[in-house]
Amino acid sequence: MPAELTRVLAVDLGGTKINAAVVELKGEGAPHLGPVATAPTPAREGANAVVAAAVNVAHEALQGTDGDGPPLAAIGIASAGVIDSARGVVTAATDALPGWPGTDLSGAFHTEFEVRTRALNDVHAHGLGEAMFGAGQGCDSLLLVAVGTGIGGAFITQGQVLTGSRGAAGHIGHVRTAGVPGVEDLVCSCGRRGHLEGFASGPGIAAELTRRGTPAASTREVADLANNGSRIALGTLIDAGRLTGRAIGDQLNIVDPQVVAVTGGVASASGAAGEEWWAALREGVHESAMDAVGNTPIVPASAGNHAALLGAAHFALTDPATEG
Repeated sequence: MPAELTRVLAVDLGGTKINAAVVELKGEGAPHLGPVATAPTPAREGANAVVAAAVNVAHEALQGTDGDGPPLAAIGIASAGVIDSARGVVTAATDALPGWPGTDLSGAFHTEFEVRTRALNDVHAHGLGEAMFGAGQGCDSLLLVAVGTGIGGAFITQGQVLTGSRGAAGHIGHVRTAGVPGVEDLVCSCGRRGHLEGFASGPGIAAELTRRGTPAASTREVADLANNGSRIALGTLIDAGRLTGRAIGDQLNIVDPQVVAVTGGVASASGAAGEEWWAALREGVHESAMDAVGNTPIVPASAGNHAALLGAAHFALTDPATEG
C-alpha cells in the first residue's frame, strides 16, 4: 500500500443502486472512507443512462470531500456483471441490467475524469475489500461467499483477486446441487437448472417456501415466519444453509483458503432463524469438505457495508493492467 496519503474515487455499481466515495489510503493503516453518495440505478433506461448516473454519483462523492488532499490517484469501479478487468469492459450480465454487456466502464470514467481507471466485478471487489481490511487481515488467502439476491464468491490470495481468464471466477451460486427434492429442476437466474442460486439465494428461499405452501416475498419474511414458530419456514432456511455449506466445502477442497468470510442478506438473518441457517451451513461444509480442510474458519464478513468500495480502491492502485 502507498506510504503517502493516496486518494482514490471508488464506485460500486449494482442493479438497484449506485454508491461512490473517496477512499484515502496511507501505508498499512486502515483506509478512510469519505461521505458516500448514492442514487438508484436507472436499470430499465439502458446502459448509457446507468453509466451517466454513475458518473453523476461519482461527481457528487468528489464534491463531498474538502478538496484539501492530494489529487486523485485512480478510480476503482466495482460493477455487477462479468468484467474483463484488463479492458474494464462488461462482457456478460443478467437481465437485472438490460444491455449491460459491452459497456466500457473504464473508458467512460477515464474520459470523464482523466485519471487511471480500473473496473472489476462487484463480488470480486467485495472479497478484495474483506481480504485487505476485514476478516482476511493477516491471512494469506480468503474465500468470500456472498449470499443475498444471488450467490457469488471471490478467492483472494496474497492480496490479488482471482478473476479468471474471462472474469467469471467465483460464481459459486452456479454450481449444481442436490439433496432436496425437486432442487435439480429449479431454474436459476442464468437460465440453467439445478444451480445452488435457484434454491439458496434470497429470492430462491422465498420461492421455495411459497412452493411448500407458505407464501413469502422475501428472505426477511421467511426469517420472521421461522422466528415466530413456522417449522416449514425454518426447515426451508435450514435446507438452504446446508446446501450452501456443501458448496463452500467443495470450494475448500479446490482452493484451500486460510479463512472463509460469509456475507449478504441471507447470512445476516436475525434471531433463531439466522442461528439455524449458520448451523446448517457449517454442517453442510463438514459433509463435503475433506478432513484436511474441514476445520477452516467460517466467519461473518467484517469489513462493513461498503467493502466493495474499499476493494475497488485497492484494486485501482494495485492492478498491473495498462491504462485503458
